Amino acid sequence: MKLIVQIPCYNEEHTLPQTVADIPREIEGIDVVEVLIIDDGSTDRTVEVAKEIGVDHIICNKANMGLARTFRRGIWACLERGADVIVNTDGDNQYAGWDIPALVQPIIRGEADIVVGNRQTHLVPHFSPMKKRLQKVGSWVVRRLSGLQIPDAVSGFRAISRDSAIKLNIVSSFSYTIEMLIQAGKRNMKVTSVPVETNAKTRESRLFKSIPRFIGRSLSTMVRVYAMYQPLRFFFYIGTVLALIGIVPIIRFLYFYFSTGGAGHMQSLVLGGVLLMMGFVAYLAGLLADLISFNRQILEMTLEKVKLQELRDQETSAERE
Repeated sequence: MKLIVQIPCYNEEHTLPQTVADIPREIEGIDVVEVLIIDDGSTDRTVEVAKEIGVDHIICNKANMGLARTFRRGIWACLERGADVIVNTDGDNQYAGWDIPALVQPIIRGEADIVVGNRQTHLVPHFSPMKKRLQKVGSWVVRRLSGLQIPDAVSGFRAISRDSAIKLNIVSSFSYTIEMLIQAGKRNMKVTSVPVETNAKTRESRLFKSIPRFIGRSLSTMVRVYAMYQPLRFFFYIGTVLALIGIVPIIRFLYFYFSTGGAGHMQSLVLGGVLLMMGFVAYLAGLLADLISFNRQILEMTLEKVKLQELRDQETSAERE
Protein backbone atom coordinates (compact mmCIF):
# COMPACT_ATOMS: atom_id res chain seq x y z
CA MET A 1 0.00 0.00 0.00
CA LYS A 2 1.37 3.38 -1.00
CA LEU A 3 0.83 6.60 0.90
CA ILE A 4 1.58 9.95 -0.72
CA VAL A 5 1.64 13.04 1.46
CA GLN A 6 0.78 16.06 -0.68
CA ILE A 7 1.77 19.57 0.37
CA PRO A 8 0.32 22.61 -1.45
CA CYS A 9 3.01 25.30 -1.26
CA TYR A 10 3.15 29.01 -1.91
CA ASN A 11 6.42 30.67 -0.83
CA GLU A 12 7.23 28.08 1.84
CA GLU A 13 11.02 27.93 1.51
CA HIS A 14 11.56 28.50 5.24
CA THR A 15 8.96 26.09 6.64
CA LEU A 16 8.98 23.31 4.04
CA PRO A 17 12.15 21.55 5.32
CA GLN A 18 10.68 21.04 8.80
CA THR A 19 7.30 20.06 7.38
CA VAL A 20 8.89 17.32 5.28
CA ALA A 21 11.26 16.24 8.07
CA ASP A 22 8.29 15.59 10.40
CA ILE A 23 6.65 13.17 7.95
CA PRO A 24 7.33 9.57 9.08
CA ARG A 25 8.62 7.28 6.34
CA GLU A 26 7.64 4.07 8.10
CA ILE A 27 3.98 3.58 9.05
CA GLU A 28 2.25 0.39 10.12
CA GLY A 29 0.14 -0.97 7.27
CA ILE A 30 1.89 1.22 4.68
CA ASP A 31 4.59 -0.19 2.40
CA VAL A 32 5.77 3.04 0.76
CA VAL A 33 5.59 6.66 1.92
CA GLU A 34 6.29 9.41 -0.61
CA VAL A 35 6.03 13.19 -0.50
CA LEU A 36 4.60 15.35 -3.28
CA ILE A 37 4.53 19.14 -3.30
CA ILE A 38 2.39 21.31 -5.56
CA ASP A 39 4.10 24.65 -5.98
CA ASP A 40 1.42 27.27 -6.56
CA GLY A 41 3.47 29.81 -8.46
CA SER A 42 5.93 30.58 -5.66
CA THR A 43 8.28 33.52 -6.13
CA ASP A 44 10.86 32.31 -3.61
CA ARG A 45 13.08 29.18 -3.52
CA THR A 46 10.34 26.72 -2.60
CA VAL A 47 11.01 24.42 -5.58
CA GLU A 48 14.80 24.54 -5.12
CA VAL A 49 14.46 23.75 -1.42
CA ALA A 50 12.11 20.85 -2.21
CA LYS A 51 14.73 19.36 -4.51
CA GLU A 52 17.49 19.87 -1.93
CA ILE A 53 15.59 18.05 0.82
CA GLY A 54 14.71 15.11 -1.44
CA VAL A 55 10.98 15.54 -2.05
CA ASP A 56 9.85 12.60 -4.21
CA HIS A 57 7.53 14.47 -6.58
CA ILE A 58 7.27 18.15 -7.50
CA ILE A 59 4.34 19.63 -9.44
CA CYS A 60 4.48 23.29 -10.45
CA ASN A 61 1.64 25.66 -11.34
CA LYS A 62 2.77 28.27 -13.85
CA ALA A 63 0.82 30.93 -11.94
CA ASN A 64 -0.87 31.21 -8.56
CA MET A 65 -4.11 29.24 -8.88
CA GLY A 66 -5.31 29.29 -5.29
CA LEU A 67 -5.55 26.60 -2.64
CA ALA A 68 -8.61 24.72 -3.94
CA ARG A 69 -7.33 24.32 -7.51
CA THR A 70 -3.86 23.42 -6.24
CA PHE A 71 -5.34 20.80 -3.92
CA ARG A 72 -7.37 19.34 -6.79
CA ARG A 73 -4.32 19.12 -9.02
CA GLY A 74 -2.35 17.48 -6.24
CA ILE A 75 -5.01 14.81 -5.69
CA TRP A 76 -4.92 13.83 -9.35
CA ALA A 77 -1.10 13.81 -9.37
CA CYS A 78 -1.11 11.45 -6.36
CA LEU A 79 -3.58 9.14 -8.09
CA GLU A 80 -1.42 9.11 -11.22
CA ARG A 81 1.53 8.03 -9.08
CA GLY A 82 -0.34 5.08 -7.63
CA ALA A 83 -1.38 6.39 -4.22
CA ASP A 84 -3.70 4.12 -2.24
CA VAL A 85 -3.99 6.72 0.52
CA ILE A 86 -3.44 10.47 0.20
CA VAL A 87 -2.69 12.76 3.12
CA ASN A 88 -2.95 16.51 2.66
CA THR A 89 -1.00 18.82 4.96
CA ASP A 90 0.06 22.46 4.88
CA GLY A 91 3.46 23.77 3.84
CA ASP A 92 3.58 26.23 6.75
CA ASN A 93 4.14 23.33 9.18
CA GLN A 94 0.87 24.02 11.00
CA TYR A 95 0.08 20.33 11.40
CA ALA A 96 2.24 17.84 13.28
CA GLY A 97 3.60 15.31 10.82
CA TRP A 98 3.97 12.64 13.50
CA ASP A 99 0.15 12.42 13.64
CA ILE A 100 -0.01 11.03 10.09
CA PRO A 101 0.05 7.36 11.27
CA ALA A 102 -3.02 7.99 13.45
CA LEU A 103 -4.68 9.90 10.61
CA VAL A 104 -4.41 7.04 8.10
CA GLN A 105 -5.23 4.09 10.38
CA PRO A 106 -9.06 4.30 9.98
CA ILE A 107 -8.57 4.07 6.20
CA ILE A 108 -6.07 1.21 6.46
CA ARG A 109 -8.52 -0.69 8.67
CA GLY A 110 -11.32 -0.06 6.17
CA GLU A 111 -13.34 1.95 8.69
CA ALA A 112 -13.37 5.28 6.84
CA ASP A 113 -13.10 6.86 3.40
CA ILE A 114 -11.91 10.25 4.66
CA VAL A 115 -10.30 11.18 7.97
CA VAL A 116 -10.11 14.78 9.17
CA GLY A 117 -7.56 15.90 11.73
CA ASN A 118 -9.30 17.58 14.66
CA ARG A 119 -7.02 20.38 15.86
CA GLN A 120 -9.07 20.77 19.06
CA THR A 121 -8.98 24.51 18.44
CA HIS A 122 -10.17 25.37 21.94
CA LEU A 123 -6.76 24.16 23.16
CA VAL A 124 -4.63 25.97 20.53
CA PRO A 125 -2.96 28.92 22.31
CA HIS A 126 -2.30 31.07 19.23
CA PHE A 127 -5.95 30.99 18.12
CA SER A 128 -7.75 34.15 19.22
CA PRO A 129 -11.08 33.86 21.10
CA MET A 130 -12.85 35.24 18.03
CA LYS A 131 -11.26 32.64 15.75
CA LYS A 132 -12.20 29.86 18.15
CA ARG A 133 -15.83 31.00 18.23
CA LEU A 134 -15.98 31.34 14.45
CA GLN A 135 -14.48 27.87 14.02
CA LYS A 136 -17.04 26.41 16.41
CA VAL A 137 -19.99 28.09 14.69
CA GLY A 138 -18.69 27.32 11.20
CA SER A 139 -18.14 23.66 11.99
CA TRP A 140 -21.66 23.44 13.44
CA VAL A 141 -23.10 24.86 10.20
CA VAL A 142 -21.08 22.42 8.07
CA ARG A 143 -22.25 19.52 10.25
CA ARG A 144 -25.85 20.57 9.67
CA LEU A 145 -25.35 20.88 5.90
CA SER A 146 -23.29 17.73 5.41
CA GLY A 147 -24.82 15.42 8.00
CA LEU A 148 -21.29 14.54 9.20
CA GLN A 149 -20.21 14.81 12.82
CA ILE A 150 -16.84 16.46 12.20
CA PRO A 151 -15.74 18.87 14.97
CA ASP A 152 -13.11 20.75 12.93
CA ALA A 153 -14.64 21.29 9.49
CA VAL A 154 -11.97 23.64 8.11
CA SER A 155 -8.97 21.54 9.09
CA GLY A 156 -6.82 20.88 6.02
CA PHE A 157 -5.04 17.92 7.63
CA ARG A 158 -6.84 15.02 5.96
CA ALA A 159 -6.38 11.45 4.80
CA ILE A 160 -8.32 10.28 1.74
CA SER A 161 -8.68 6.79 0.32
CA ARG A 162 -7.99 6.19 -3.35
CA ASP A 163 -11.63 5.42 -4.18
CA SER A 164 -12.85 8.57 -2.43
CA ALA A 165 -10.23 10.71 -4.14
CA ILE A 166 -11.51 9.51 -7.51
CA LYS A 167 -15.10 10.37 -6.58
CA LEU A 168 -14.41 13.86 -5.22
CA ASN A 169 -14.84 16.79 -7.61
CA ILE A 170 -13.70 20.07 -6.08
CA VAL A 171 -15.15 22.97 -8.06
CA SER A 172 -14.62 25.84 -5.62
CA SER A 173 -11.79 28.27 -6.27
CA PHE A 174 -11.47 29.32 -2.62
CA SER A 175 -10.99 26.37 -0.29
CA TYR A 176 -11.61 22.65 -0.59
CA THR A 177 -12.28 21.91 3.10
CA ILE A 178 -15.98 22.77 3.34
CA GLU A 179 -16.87 21.59 -0.15
CA MET A 180 -15.23 18.21 0.39
CA LEU A 181 -17.24 17.51 3.54
CA ILE A 182 -20.59 18.50 2.02
CA GLN A 183 -19.83 16.38 -1.06
CA ALA A 184 -18.75 13.43 1.08
CA GLY A 185 -21.85 13.66 3.25
CA LYS A 186 -24.24 13.87 0.31
CA ARG A 187 -22.49 10.97 -1.44
CA ASN A 188 -22.68 8.74 1.66
CA MET A 189 -18.95 8.46 2.24
CA LYS A 190 -17.75 7.36 5.66
CA VAL A 191 -15.96 10.32 7.24
CA THR A 192 -14.44 10.38 10.69
CA SER A 193 -11.93 12.48 12.63
CA VAL A 194 -9.00 11.92 14.94
CA PRO A 195 -7.42 14.39 17.38
CA VAL A 196 -4.15 15.92 16.14
CA GLU A 197 -1.61 18.40 17.43
CA THR A 198 -0.66 21.71 15.88
CA ASN A 199 2.73 23.37 15.79
CA ALA A 200 3.51 26.94 16.72
CA LYS A 201 2.31 29.58 14.29
CA THR A 202 4.91 30.40 11.62
CA ARG A 203 3.07 33.05 9.57
CA GLU A 204 -0.29 34.68 8.93
CA SER A 205 -2.79 32.83 6.76
CA ARG A 206 -2.56 33.58 3.04
CA LEU A 207 -5.98 32.11 2.32
CA PHE A 208 -7.82 35.29 3.34
CA LYS A 209 -6.92 38.89 4.12
CA SER A 210 -9.57 39.53 6.76
CA ILE A 211 -12.04 37.59 8.88
CA PRO A 212 -15.13 39.19 7.24
CA ARG A 213 -13.79 38.21 3.82
CA PHE A 214 -13.15 34.65 5.00
CA ILE A 215 -16.67 34.40 6.45
CA GLY A 216 -18.22 35.75 3.26
CA ARG A 217 -16.37 33.39 0.97
CA SER A 218 -16.99 30.42 3.26
CA LEU A 219 -20.72 31.15 3.39
CA SER A 220 -20.90 31.48 -0.39
CA THR A 221 -19.14 28.12 -0.74
CA MET A 222 -21.55 26.47 1.70
CA VAL A 223 -24.61 27.86 -0.09
CA ARG A 224 -23.31 26.98 -3.55
CA VAL A 225 -22.35 23.41 -2.72
CA TYR A 226 -25.47 22.71 -0.67
CA ALA A 227 -27.66 24.06 -3.48
CA MET A 228 -25.76 21.82 -5.90
CA TYR A 229 -26.46 18.64 -3.93
CA GLN A 230 -29.84 19.51 -2.36
CA PRO A 231 -31.46 21.88 -4.88
CA LEU A 232 -35.09 20.96 -4.22
CA ARG A 233 -34.75 21.42 -0.47
CA PHE A 234 -32.72 24.62 -0.90
CA PHE A 235 -35.25 26.34 -3.15
CA PHE A 236 -38.15 24.95 -1.12
CA TYR A 237 -36.82 26.78 1.93
CA ILE A 238 -36.45 30.00 -0.06
CA GLY A 239 -39.91 29.69 -1.58
CA THR A 240 -41.52 28.92 1.78
CA VAL A 241 -39.90 31.91 3.47
CA LEU A 242 -41.06 34.24 0.67
CA ALA A 243 -44.57 32.79 0.74
CA LEU A 244 -44.88 33.11 4.52
CA ILE A 245 -43.69 36.72 4.41
CA GLY A 246 -46.13 37.40 1.54
CA ILE A 247 -49.08 36.06 3.52
CA VAL A 248 -48.60 38.69 6.25
CA PRO A 249 -49.49 41.80 4.16
CA ILE A 250 -52.33 39.90 2.49
CA ILE A 251 -53.82 39.10 5.90
CA ARG A 252 -53.38 42.76 6.80
CA PHE A 253 -55.30 43.78 3.66
CA LEU A 254 -58.10 41.31 4.36
CA TYR A 255 -58.39 42.51 7.95
CA PHE A 256 -58.85 46.13 6.95
CA TYR A 257 -61.00 45.16 3.98
CA PHE A 258 -63.61 43.47 6.14
CA SER A 259 -63.31 45.79 9.16
CA THR A 260 -63.42 49.12 7.29
CA GLY A 261 -65.50 48.25 4.30
CA GLY A 262 -62.63 47.67 1.86
CA ALA A 263 -61.15 51.15 1.79
CA GLY A 264 -57.43 51.47 0.88
CA HIS A 265 -54.46 49.31 1.85
CA MET A 266 -54.01 48.09 -1.71
CA GLN A 267 -50.23 48.33 -1.26
CA SER A 268 -50.40 45.42 1.19
CA LEU A 269 -52.24 43.31 -1.37
CA VAL A 270 -49.74 44.17 -4.10
CA LEU A 271 -46.72 43.47 -1.88
CA GLY A 272 -48.16 40.17 -0.67
CA GLY A 273 -49.02 39.10 -4.19
CA VAL A 274 -45.51 39.85 -5.43
CA LEU A 275 -43.94 37.89 -2.59
CA LEU A 276 -46.22 34.91 -3.18
CA MET A 277 -45.33 34.93 -6.87
CA MET A 278 -41.62 35.02 -5.98
CA GLY A 279 -42.16 32.04 -3.69
CA PHE A 280 -43.93 30.15 -6.50
CA VAL A 281 -41.06 30.93 -8.89
CA ALA A 282 -38.59 29.63 -6.27
CA TYR A 283 -40.54 26.35 -6.10
CA LEU A 284 -40.37 26.03 -9.88
CA ALA A 285 -36.65 26.81 -9.82
CA GLY A 286 -36.20 24.05 -7.25
CA LEU A 287 -37.98 21.51 -9.46
CA LEU A 288 -35.86 22.51 -12.44
CA ALA A 289 -32.64 22.43 -10.41
CA ASP A 290 -33.57 19.00 -9.04
CA LEU A 291 -33.95 17.65 -12.57
CA ILE A 292 -30.59 19.17 -13.50
CA SER A 293 -29.02 17.52 -10.45
CA PHE A 294 -29.87 14.10 -11.88
CA ASN A 295 -27.84 14.99 -14.97
CA ARG A 296 -24.99 16.10 -12.69
CA GLN A 297 -25.06 12.72 -10.95
CA ILE A 298 -24.83 10.96 -14.32
CA LEU A 299 -21.92 13.20 -15.28
CA GLU A 300 -20.17 12.43 -11.98
CA MET A 301 -20.52 8.69 -12.57
CA THR A 302 -19.19 9.12 -16.09
CA LEU A 303 -16.28 11.20 -14.82
CA GLU A 304 -15.39 8.49 -12.28
CA LYS A 305 -15.24 5.91 -15.07
CA VAL A 306 -13.11 8.23 -17.21
CA LYS A 307 -10.69 8.77 -14.32
CA LEU A 308 -10.45 5.05 -13.65
CA GLN A 309 -9.82 4.31 -17.33
CA GLU A 310 -7.10 6.98 -17.52
CA LEU A 311 -5.39 5.53 -14.45
CA ARG A 312 -5.59 2.00 -15.87
CA ASP A 313 -4.13 3.18 -19.17
CA GLN A 314 -1.24 4.85 -17.34
CA GLU A 315 -0.57 1.69 -15.33
CA THR A 316 -0.59 -0.38 -18.53
CA SER A 317 1.84 2.02 -20.25
CA ALA A 318 4.14 1.96 -17.22
CA GLU A 319 4.20 -1.86 -17.21
CA ARG A 320 5.10 -1.96 -20.90
CA GLU A 321 7.98 0.45 -20.36
